[in-house]
Amino acid sequence: MRNLHFGTMGWSYDFWKGSFYPLDLQSSGFLAYYSSKFDTVEVDYTFYRIPRAQTVFGWKEQTPIGFVFSLKFPRVITHVKMLKDCEDETRIFLERVGLLGEKLGPLLLQFPFSFRTEHVGLLERYLEVLPREYRYVVEVRNKKLLEDNFYSILRDRHVALAWVDSVSMPSITEITSDFAYLRWEGDRKKVNGTLGKTEIDRTDGLKLWTRRLQHFIDKGMKVFGYFSKYYSGFPPSDVQNLQSYLEGES
Repeated sequence: MRNLHFGTMGWSYDFWKGSFYPLDLQSSGFLAYYSSKFDTVEVDYTFYRIPRAQTVFGWKEQTPIGFVFSLKFPRVITHVKMLKDCEDETRIFLERVGLLGEKLGPLLLQFPFSFRTEHVGLLERYLEVLPREYRYVVEVRNKKLLEDNFYSILRDRHVALAWVDSVSMPSITEITSDFAYLRWEGDRKKVNGTLGKTEIDRTDGLKLWTRRLQHFIDKGMKVFGYFSKYYSGFPPSDVQNLQSYLEGES
């Protein structure tokens, strides 16, 4: 299933040693090992800072051909400035992540709850000037944004609306681009996420997602999906389980 790319949100977790990473593996070898098992990862690092060129080249060199990085836009753009007066930050960010070349996947604009309907005009103008050669995704935390006008803005610009499995947001069914982007966030109140093991049995939920994903598979759409450490507590097993269920359906 070459159109399906599933991975985890991040890879730099010492608490995966012994359960995913070998016990004797140094943290500098985490990415290379991770990319030998999965073909994509969502990078949270870029949410906190624009990476140096050297960092981006390091990611690229440590991963095999066909590996894909999905990266978050920096929070200075989405949270601090909330799309206002951030031309320089946007330009530098896109220049840096563009160094990944063919390994660059979707770029996620993740907005806080305070991003409301009155900000939609800002988003529309911001999306309008972004370079067309990249894939973009929008994730919102405010339920009131989930309406037809918002969907139309994303659809007109071929921007995907993230489908998020979260306790704080309703289930999303709207498709706004030619690819899908899924995020299994889980519940931080019920899952520790740093124990290096499964804390909640997500079998039923993953089997339900297997059926939902069949729609994209039937259409031949590309799908990118990422598991948080707060979903079951152990994202590597979530990826493996979902892939196993999908193979059983094919």
